[in-house]
Amino acid sequence: MKRNMKKTTLVLALAALLGLGACSTTKKLEGNIAIDGSSTVYPVTEAVAEEFNVTYPDVKVSVGFSGTGGGMSKFIAKEIDIADASRKIKSSEAEAATAAGIEFLEIKVGFDGLSVLVNPENTWVTSLTVEQLQEMWKPGSTIMNWSDIDPTWPNEKIVFYAPGVDSGTFDYFTEEIVGELDAMRSDYTGSEDDNVLVQGIAGDKYAIGFFGFAYYEENKDKLKVIGVDEGEGAVVPSFETIADGSYSPLSRPLYIYVNKASLEREEVLEFVTFYLENAKELVADVGYVPLPDADYEASLELLK
Repeated sequence: MKRNMKKTTLVLALAALLGLGACSTTKKLEGNIAIDGSSTVYPVTEAVAEEFNVTYPDVKVSVGFSGTGGGMSKFIAKEIDIADASRKIKSSEAEAATAAGIEFLEIKVGFDGLSVLVNPENTWVTSLTVEQLQEMWKPGSTIMNWSDIDPTWPNEKIVFYAPGVDSGTFDYFTEEIVGELDAMRSDYTGSEDDNVLVQGIAGDKYAIGFFGFAYYEENKDKLKVIGVDEGEGAVVPSFETIADGSYSPLSRPLYIYVNKASLEREEVLEFVTFYLENAKELVADVGYVPLPDADYEASLELLK
């Protein structure tokens, strides 16, 4: 995920290189921080890690993306300190964490608008209703060609792309659109890497898929976003419609889950503090919608 380097970061980096006073009062930290989970939240956490390492270059922060479910499995197994999640933790996951002796903090970091994408050469569809999306994606769907939705559309086979089953995006879409968690037609190409989905849709005129808004923002020249109609007219995802909730039902919060035991290590506590202090800027920088200031301040209070 590309993003613009901020002036403040350049100043800090230059000061660090020259040994000037900008960083001289910063306490020295070392150690390792392991993070995994949602590919949707990944760009935010990666951006935070890059900025954090400007000030704390001796802390190794590893950020992976095995999907929300994959990250939760590693979190419960105590393999990572922080789990990125594009959905709330499931009750079964919370119970497993408790059984493993893990206490955790749930921290909301931003908002995403799960986006429905087609190829730019698709000239026949500008929006779909929730009911049409449900009919397309539900298990056992009989919709195979675009003309099955509207007889005036091409009699060409729809090529489906979706996040993998370990993805929180998959969970959210199936629950909100299909109406049943983890229920999905089987004839689709799935991947935990959203860039694979971008490439698939961009390479096929008759493709459709869905993933987080930031990946659309990053690939606007390759993709066409379509509106979703919940019954009161089609709404296209944007910073404004996601923030005000009018892009419904596919606007959703993004989270990090932090192992409280890990917070006893100074480098982890400093990282999570840094995350919250800089989230508003960095969440927007990578293409998502920041929370109100009061929400970040409340989460900082949790750390105390």
